Amino acid sequence: MDFGVVFQCDPPASAVVELAVQAERAGFSYVWTFDSHLLWQEPFVLYPQILAATRSVLVGPMVTNPGTRDWTVIASQFATLNETFGNRTICGIGRGDSALRTLGAQPGTLAELKQCVEVVRGLARGETVSYRGQELKFGWVSAGALDVWVAAYGPKALAVTGQVGDGYILQLADPDIAAWMIAAVRRSAEQAGRDPAAIKFCVAAPAYVGHDLEHQRDQTRWFGGMVGNHVADIVARYGTTGGIPQALTDYIKDRQGYDYAEHGRAGNSHTAFVPDEVIDRFCVLGPVENHLARLAELTAIGVDQFALYLQHDAKEETLAAYGRDIIPYV
Repeated sequence: MDFGVVFQCDPPASAVVELAVQAERAGFSYVWTFDSHLLWQEPFVLYPQILAATRSVLVGPMVTNPGTRDWTVIASQFATLNETFGNRTICGIGRGDSALRTLGAQPGTLAELKQCVEVVRGLARGETVSYRGQELKFGWVSAGALDVWVAAYGPKALAVTGQVGDGYILQLADPDIAAWMIAAVRRSAEQAGRDPAAIKFCVAAPAYVGHDLEHQRDQTRWFGGMVGNHVADIVARYGTTGGIPQALTDYIKDRQGYDYAEHGRAGNSHTAFVPDEVIDRFCVLGPVENHLARLAELTAIGVDQFALYLQHDAKEETLAAYGRDIIPYV
């Protein structure tokens, strides 16, 4: 199993870069960031600083979307970074949540997402693509490479992931739900004539090492609220019996809106509806042995990467604990 870490682009930017350096030293292989420019600093400005300060980690957004930037701009950013730093980027992408909703826009369609994946990946790899009725290619790209991993929850989005994704990002660490989602992606890939075994699977969730579970839950309850945004969209579209695990829909019954000004923040006041049971299932908390046990479960169902959200008050301590007590044993 590979390990990644997910940062918000909070100022100062230098602190994010330093945490990325610490993550690489601790044995992490991926450095991801949020991509929501009204809430945090612009990630594509930070990526060259992170890449310059590190040697081998892959760097990219978890996740970008088809609506914030023109697709050719997204592709050019990745291709330029890859040419400069040696193909060390990764693209996580979804329909869009906070980046679009804070602009007063709605998430993109699945058709847009599917086409965007193909255009961005193709251009960044130096291929010719069809976009806006034209055949386009970056003539300056040589030996380009880019994998695009799709974030999804709902049945149709999972199907699109299997059709076009190089990887799948699931933003929660419940093994039962993850197994259901991974099976859906693999089934879609097989139906599309692709090799299901070629798709990488990433589980992303907050991780906090220690013994004070009550404090850890308070620091990570925001995650249940963030996941609840996506689940609420799915329930609105499919209902509570629309072919998704009941465990993923039951907990949002008492959800009463969401304030994106507190998106991804510890102490978010709009996540009181999230019960402790859900936090324990969606996140990875507690002493080292809890983390090792959960990671073993995730490995057994085919997870290739665990990406830690570090939006809490023990960022450096958690990186150190993973580097010292967890990554070497996994």
